Amino acid sequence: MDHTEALGWGWNNAGSPPLRARRPWLKLGLLTGLYAVLTFLAIGFLGFLAFVYSLDRFEQKPETRADGIVALTGGAQRIGDAIDLLANGYAKRLLISGVNERTSREEISRLNPGQRRLFECCVDLDYRARNTIGNAIETRRWAERNRFDAIIVVTSNYHMPRTLVELDHALPNLQKIPYPVAATIDPHDWWHNPTTAKVVASEYVKFLLVWLRTRLEDDPESSAVVHIIHQPVKQVVAEPQSR
Repeated sequence: MDHTEALGWGWNNAGSPPLRARRPWLKLGLLTGLYAVLTFLAIGFLGFLAFVYSLDRFEQKPETRADGIVALTGGAQRIGDAIDLLANGYAKRLLISGVNERTSREEISRLNPGQRRLFECCVDLDYRARNTIGNAIETRRWAERNRFDAIIVVTSNYHMPRTLVELDHALPNLQKIPYPVAATIDPHDWWHNPTTAKVVASEYVKFLLVWLRTRLEDDPESSAVVHIIHQPVKQVVAEPQSR
């Protein structure tokens, strides 16, 4: 008998090759994980570029008229453009969605002094919505109440893709005509403007999350995810005007 076996050294030597054999598998696993991460980042970046260069840089009047116009708050330019569309006969009624509870109809009308008559007859204010999900829910209620078949959607160019996903989910049978407001940022300027890059990148991530969420849920008002995101607010009803 070999003296190493008698002392137990042979057992130790026999057991060491499997330990060495595991090292190539560990290296392979790490490389595979690294390639997977790099591939994920590359796909994400290409998707980001596609998102950015799909955004409109300039405003264009809608090619057709609609029953109503919905303007999402978040910038004075959005409301101004929506009022102009209403004044030019692109629709017969306007909903301004997501108005601050402390903002009155008179204060909004003062921002557009030349169109005060429209506020008296044709503008509805929504005080409930606090985010894009809420905008979609309140837009559905408003459109169904007025029996509209088509609406013009007014919001910022970078916000339009996420808005349309939410509206398509809430109102799949309603025609939406986008009117992207391009007065705030130029999305193509992202690569040398850190502020623009931050805004567009944040919106791209939100767009992906909303797209995924709307594929997994049924109705936005009964979704558990929406109840978490859409915090309850003071129940202030929309303020319609007599027609």
